[in-house]
Amino acid sequence: MATAKEKKEEVKASLKILRAELRKMHLGVTEELTLPEPTEVKKLMIQMEELLVVIEPKSSRKAKK
Repeated sequence: MATAKEKKEEVKASLKILRAELRKMHLGVTEELTLPEPTEVKKLMIQMEELLVVIEPKSSRKAKK
């Protein structure tokens, strides 16, 4: 099992990637007036779900279902 420090670094890295991708999408929408491909949006949503699995305690995930 990962230590708290390792978990924190994993979350930071994931957030950094997500922010970069979202920033790129935002620029495309606002400056180029183009919508992102649905597959790109779906990919980011999956990455966010995976991040939630890492940061949420198991007990709170069970309560939400």
